[in-house]
Amino acid sequence: MADSRDYYEILGVEKGASDDELKKAYRKLAKKYHPDLNPGDTDAEQKFKEVNEAYSILSDADKRRKYDQFGKGAVDGSGGFGGGYGGYSEIDPMDIFNSFFGGGFGGFGGGSSRRRNGPSKGANLKYGMSLEFMEAAFGCEKDITFKREDLCPSCKGSGAQPGTAPETCPSCRGAGRVQTQQQTLFGMTMVTKDCPACAGRGTVIRTPCTMCSGKGRKLTERKVHVKIPAGVDTGDMLPIYGEGEPGRNGGSNGDLYIEFKVKPHDVFVRKGRDTFCEVPLTMAQATIGATIDVPTIDGPVSYSVKEGTQPGDTHTFKNKGITDKNSPSYRGDHTVKFVVEVPTRLSEEQKRLLRAFDSSLTEKNYAKKNSFFEKVKGIFK
Repeated sequence: MADSRDYYEILGVEKGASDDELKKAYRKLAKKYHPDLNPGDTDAEQKFKEVNEAYSILSDADKRRKYDQFGKGAVDGSGGFGGGYGGYSEIDPMDIFNSFFGGGFGGFGGGSSRRRNGPSKGANLKYGMSLEFMEAAFGCEKDITFKREDLCPSCKGSGAQPGTAPETCPSCRGAGRVQTQQQTLFGMTMVTKDCPACAGRGTVIRTPCTMCSGKGRKLTERKVHVKIPAGVDTGDMLPIYGEGEPGRNGGSNGDLYIEFKVKPHDVFVRKGRDTFCEVPLTMAQATIGATIDVPTIDGPVSYSVKEGTQPGDTHTFKNKGITDKNSPSYRGDHTVKFVVEVPTRLSEEQKRLLRAFDSSLTEKNYAKKNSFFEKVKGIFK
C-alpha cells in the first residue's frame, strides 16, 4: 500500500493535473522503479507499487472524485463507503503497467499468467420475466426454461475425445505464456504474451471430442423452478446462485439473474409499496353519502362515503398496499381518489327535476362556489 503521502505527491503532479499529465508522470516513474530494471532493490519495488496504486485511483474519474472529496478512506476500504473500492490488494501493478507497454518484463509478468490459468467463475446470465400485477404483489412460483453453455457430457469439459486427454503444450511447456523480444520505449526487451499455439491454456488437444468439436462445452436447455417473493417490481433482479455457466479450470458456476417487468393493472396503480385507484361516485352518493365497496388488492372493502364528498377527495387504507419484498411483515398503503360522475343523456323529465332541485339550493349549499366568486369580485373592485 502507498504510504501516508498524497497520491498526487507520489506521482509528482498538481491536484488539477489532466489525464495526459497523469499518464506521462506514471510512465516516467514506472520506468524508473520497475523491478526488472532494478533487480534486488526492495525500495524501488515498493515505490513501483505505490506509483501503481496512486495511478489506479487518479486515472479512474469516480475514484478520483471520491479521493479529492473524502480522502484515501473513501477509496482504499478504510472509510465508510460500504461496497466501494476494496483497496490495493485487489490490483496487480502489472495489469496497469501492461495496459501501456503490452506485456510483462521477464519473470515478473508471470504472476498474471498463473492467475489466468487458475480457476475462474463462470459467466452470469440474465433472464427477463414478465409478471402480472397480482403475481408481483403476492409472489408466485414459475418454471422457466433457458439456454446456457454446459460442460460437454461426453468429454466432461476437457475438449478431448473420451479415452484421450489434453497434452502439455510443447511451445510453452504448459506455462501458457511465451517470451519474445520487442522494441519498446525502454529499448529491446523481453515481452511475455499468450502462447499462440495453445491460446494461453498451456495444453493442446490432439484428438478433439466429436460431440463438442473440442470446445469442452455444449449449448443445452435448462429448466429451473423459481419462487418469486411478494413485492417485486419492474427492474428488480432475483439472483439464482449457481445457475449460470460453468467456471473455467474448476471454477464455480456463474449465477442466473431474473429481471422482472410487471404488467400494468386495469384498476390499480403502484408506486413502490403503495397502491392507488380511482372510485367513481354518483352525484347523489357524493352529496348525501353512501356505503360502497372500495376495491383493494386483497378484495373489496366496505366504506362509508361522507356526506358532501367533493371530486378529488381521497381516503387511505393503511396496510392494504404491496408487501415489502425485503421485510414481508410490512405493507404499503392503499389510497382511493373519488371521482364524481356527471350523468349524461338525461330525459326531459329528469332535466326538469334537476332544474327544480338546483333552484331549491341556496348559497350555503355551495361553499367553494361562493368563495370563488368572492375572489373574482375582489379582482375587479
